[in-house]
Amino acid sequence: MNVRIIPRLDIKGPNLVKGIHLEGLRVLGKPEAFARYYYENGADELFFQDTVASLYDRNSLHDIITLTAREIFIPLTVGGGLRTIQDIRDVLRAGADKVSINTAAIKNPAFIREAALKFGSSTIVVAIEAIRQQNGEYLAYTDNGREHTGIEVLSWARQVEELGAGEIVITSVDREGTGLGFDVELTRMVAEQVGIPVIAHGGASSPEDIARAVTAGKADAVAVSSILHYDYITHQQHAGNYEKEGNTSFLTSGRGFNKIKPCTLQDIRGKLISEKIPTRSTI
Repeated sequence: MNVRIIPRLDIKGPNLVKGIHLEGLRVLGKPEAFARYYYENGADELFFQDTVASLYDRNSLHDIITLTAREIFIPLTVGGGLRTIQDIRDVLRAGADKVSINTAAIKNPAFIREAALKFGSSTIVVAIEAIRQQNGEYLAYTDNGREHTGIEVLSWARQVEELGAGEIVITSVDREGTGLGFDVELTRMVAEQVGIPVIAHGGASSPEDIARAVTAGKADAVAVSSILHYDYITHQQHAGNYEKEGNTSFLTSGRGFNKIKPCTLQDIRGKLISEKIPTRSTI
């Protein structure tokens, strides 16, 4: 199967944002513009995450998804604040193809089975936010890595598959946004425990990191954000006034991207092809 390259768009209110360790969110621009650019440049799917859904106990991406689905014809996954069957139904009706659940799944594992039976396993993605402990064990967290659950990641991944989830997206909270590379060990351990596709997320700094997540980490797909977003804001013109919409200083600061090497989807795909990793041809 072809390895999928999935731009991840974290959303807060009307804006695309990016943080480090899922916190310290910085405004980068309008998600609609980024989504269209990634679609036109060969993204396999798009992953939208409502970063503040837990504050309001609901997902607020319906308008963005409806607008995106009208003009973009690749699978859309939506996560954040989905706690009931009706929540899932609502975002699917808005135009999503798949949903990602985390908090609701951990609080009530039977919700995974109920959702999979209702909408099909291929529609249900379970997100696991993992933090490595001092003893080397990985535990699952919720609420953007802030809420401790005490649940061991590998056993939870096996249970998620047994309950009918169609995919797992595994996020290393320790690496997310840092540019230190994927936690390849974490990704590989999860991939070896389950038979469903595993999407690696958190830490990519270059196309080489992405290739390593596939070859050494055995990921079936990669969800990437910083390296793509920073390339976009470096080379694209922005429209709109962000002054009253959050922490926008990063856009005008002129600061570099530290360990992150901005790149395009074509750069990533070219690296995978050079490593003989199967990937969809660019459009």
